[in-house]
Amino acid sequence: MKLRVLGCSGGIGGNQRTTSFVLDHDILIDAGTGVGELSLAELSAIDHIFITHSHLDHIACLPMMIDSVWLMRERPITIHTTKETQAILKQHIFNWKIWPDFCEIPNPQKPAMRFETIDLGKAVELNGRKITAVPANHVVPAVGYHLDSGKASLIYTGDTTSCDALWVEVNKIENLRYVIIESAFSNHEKELAVLSKHLCPDMLAIEMTKLNRQAEIFITHLKPDELELTMQEIEQCLPDRQPKMLLNNQIFEF
Repeated sequence: MKLRVLGCSGGIGGNQRTTSFVLDHDILIDAGTGVGELSLAELSAIDHIFITHSHLDHIACLPMMIDSVWLMRERPITIHTTKETQAILKQHIFNWKIWPDFCEIPNPQKPAMRFETIDLGKAVELNGRKITAVPANHVVPAVGYHLDSGKASLIYTGDTTSCDALWVEVNKIENLRYVIIESAFSNHEKELAVLSKHLCPDMLAIEMTKLNRQAEIFITHLKPDELELTMQEIEQCLPDRQPKMLLNNQIFEF
């Protein structure tokens, strides 16, 4: 597997892009504003999109992407979500008021997109690549994803606060190599982190005590105006784990 970071920021401005990753050439993990980094040809090659949850920073480009490429494709793009997230997207985005329902365009028999429901712990296998939803704890229904090439695995937590169930699953992964985990706020905004079910460095440090395997740790979803402060606090809280800041265009091969 080859995972490229298209966007990993908790906001926009300058070169900041919100969350999206492209896996190999045909799969997206989330569809935030980072999707705009792809060319039209690259967008048209995407066959599958795995969504962690329905918040705008993770789906902002989903409607426009489908609108941009559906005439270039011969088969629908499959949107993999939980049934709860699927219901939110249908009700609030693809509702003919905010955006057309591309499950009916050009017609229901041959739509531009289709939904596929995912279940926690059940792997979706695509040409030997296994993608499995793992638990997350957020203010809306949410999951993270376990990407397994067979040789090695990467965990992307999505947006989450403390989640014991996540680490139960992660600690089962014998070939774990990378963990991408969020820290949306600095410590002085811990109250806001708790309210919005995100992590701050002190909370992240507690979560890392639940990880019983060795892995490289990368931090995502940092707010642009507190990026350096938050990373300093994380490095102080987790000196043994040596966490690194996730970067746009960073590539993981595993």
